[in-house]
Amino acid sequence: MRIALGVEYAGDAFRGWQSQANAVTVQDYLEAALAGIAGYPVRLHCAGRTDAGVHATAQVAHFDVSVVRPLGAWVRGVNNKLPPSVAVRWAAEVSETFHARFSAVSRRYRYFLHNAPVRPAILSGRVGWFHVPLDEHVMSDAAARLVGLHDFSSFRAAGCQAKSPLKLMHEARVHRQGEYLIFDFWANAFLHHMVRNLVGALVYIGKGTYPPGWIEELLHARDRSHAAPTFPADGLYLCGVEYLPHWPLPNEGRIISVPRIPLS
Repeated sequence: MRIALGVEYAGDAFRGWQSQANAVTVQDYLEAALAGIAGYPVRLHCAGRTDAGVHATAQVAHFDVSVVRPLGAWVRGVNNKLPPSVAVRWAAEVSETFHARFSAVSRRYRYFLHNAPVRPAILSGRVGWFHVPLDEHVMSDAAARLVGLHDFSSFRAAGCQAKSPLKLMHEARVHRQGEYLIFDFWANAFLHHMVRNLVGALVYIGKGTYPPGWIEELLHARDRSHAAPTFPADGLYLCGVEYLPHWPLPNEGRIISVPRIPLS
C-alpha cells in the first residue's frame, strides 16, 4: 500500500530535506524511523525538497510499504524514533497513483523577516533579519506585480532542475507585523531558490535601491545575474501543499498550516 504523511520540521537542525552523503537530513531521519516500524528500508518522496535551514509546517511525503500497520503507527510510532525537531502530523492511506510531488496542484511559502537595528536572538535561525528600515508599502506594490503566469528565470538558482521556468503565481504579498515583515507566496510550483531570490529583490525595493517596477524589469530580463543576491534560508517556511479533493487526505487535500510568530 501507499501511505501519505504530513510532516513538520525545524530546518535549522538539518542540511535540507534530501538525503546526501555525510549530512544530517530530514529524509534520512524519517526513512530510518519508518524502517523501524516497517521492519525493512522504505523510500520517501516529498512535495517540495527544501534546502538547508528551510523549515516546513506542511510538508507532504509518501512511501510504499508491503506490511500492514495501523495508521497511528506511522504517526506515534515513527515520532518515538525521531529527534524533537521533526514530527509526523498525520498519515493517510492513498492509492498507488498518488504522488506527493506530482499530484500537488499548488504550494505555499511564508518568509519572516525581522526588520530592526539589532538582530534577533530568541528566534535566531527561525526568522531572517535586515537592519535597514524597509518600506512595506512599496514592497507590497512590487509583490503584487508577480501575480500571474511568468518566466521566473531571474529568480532561479543555477542548479535548478525544473523543466520550465514558467510558474503561475496565485498570490504574492508583503505586510508588516510590528518589527516583522511577512512575505506570502502561493503558486502552482516554485523554482530552486525562487522564494529566497524574490525576497532579496523585494528587500532591495524596500530599502529604496530600486522602484517597485524593477520587479517587472527582472521578470522580462529572464537573467539571474540582473537580480538581487539570494536571501538567507532562516525565515523561510513551506506552509502549504494542495491537492485535488478526490484524494483521501486531511481537509480535502488542502494541507495548509501557516506559521505565526509567537515571540517578540
